[in-house]
Amino acid sequence: MNEEEKIFAGRLFDARRKELLDIKHKTHILCQKFNLLDEYDESRLPLIKEFIGKIGKKYYLQGPIQFNYGCHTFIGENFGANFNTTILDDGKIYIGDNVMLGPNVSLMASSHPLIPQERVAMKYEDGHVSVSEYAKEIHIGNNVWIACNVVVCGGVHIGNNAVIGAGSVVTKDIPANYLAYGNPCKPIRVITDKDSKLDLL
Repeated sequence: MNEEEKIFAGRLFDARRKELLDIKHKTHILCQKFNLLDEYDESRLPLIKEFIGKIGKKYYLQGPIQFNYGCHTFIGENFGANFNTTILDDGKIYIGDNVMLGPNVSLMASSHPLIPQERVAMKYEDGHVSVSEYAKEIHIGNNVWIACNVVVCGGVHIGNNAVIGAGSVVTKDIPANYLAYGNPCKPIRVITDKDSKLDLL
């Protein structure tokens, strides 16, 4: 079992192994290129398709962006992300259609052991010291809006049509059609027709 297979199997893996560093390096370079280009440059958005696992035909990322692997992220149609999007996709991240990310949103599908000896002192046969990580998938449904400064942790499922309020730290599942916010983030109430803003037209 190679290191990438260990990630998907939910086992501890060594993020500093060359096989993983090579995948990440390609993505990091492409993110750098993306971030340096003007937002009106027509060559900018296509760079996403050079490292992403999957993305719909219509999408927009304001930038700057930072993906860790990129190829572990799968995004539906009509995706939009404001500036400073950070996607730590060691574990796979699935994002549905019509999803909006506000500024400074972080999707964090990776973690470290709490015990320090397990985190920084694991050794392989060749004597290499591992910085151990483990990863859990993130699933975000269709029509979800994640507002500014939100952190979504690994293992979380966010249901269709949910809204995550600004500054939230999402550590547990959020049901469909709910407004949720807080640290830790909690479902507050169902979103209803009373929330309509059509009167502002």
